[in-house]
Amino acid sequence: MSFQGFEKADFDVFEIDGLDERMEALKSQIRPKLEQLGQHFAPTLSNIAGEEMHYHVAKHARRTKNPPKDTWVAFASNPRGYKMLPHFQIGLWETHVFIWFAVIYEAPEKEAIGKKLEKDLHSIFARTPKNFYWSGDHMKPEATMHGELSNEDLLAMFQRLQTVKKAEILCGLNIPREEAIKLSGDEMLSKIEFVFKETLPLYRIA
Repeated sequence: MSFQGFEKADFDVFEIDGLDERMEALKSQIRPKLEQLGQHFAPTLSNIAGEEMHYHVAKHARRTKNPPKDTWVAFASNPRGYKMLPHFQIGLWETHVFIWFAVIYEAPEKEAIGKKLEKDLHSIFARTPKNFYWSGDHMKPEATMHGELSNEDLLAMFQRLQTVKKAEILCGLNIPREEAIKLSGDEMLSKIEFVFKETLPLYRIA
């Protein structure tokens, strides 16, 4: 079955109370779509990145109390995991779809990656689309649009990645739920592929 896009019911999952109840809805409603996106984009990313990329659908297995507020599929070069590596993500909060290049706090090479990003600061600032977003915390839905950042703001994010243990860096596109549910499956796939290609230079730097 081909990817049909996201619908209102996908976002409504995050309004369900209770861990078991929300997890059950997440597994039946959203996870099959994340699997489809994983199967679709792993070969695409392998091709453009020049190395085999594997997809990992979030299982939320460690949760015992609080229901997940977001969910995702991640892509990385390691078949066993992604959190320790620079990677790509597609996922949902209740409010929007996110498409990220990401380096999160578990990555042991964070300091070195931050230095590489800082070294290439001016070209990164110049080539990032103004409607893309930057975030320093994948656990929060808030992010800042590139067009609202200065060179110095971005430099501070790259330097924070080098010095703060919990610091992260994410760059990509957020699509509000109202816009996302209007996009066909093919339109959504096209947007995701565009974001991956635009953020590929960040992946190569990292």
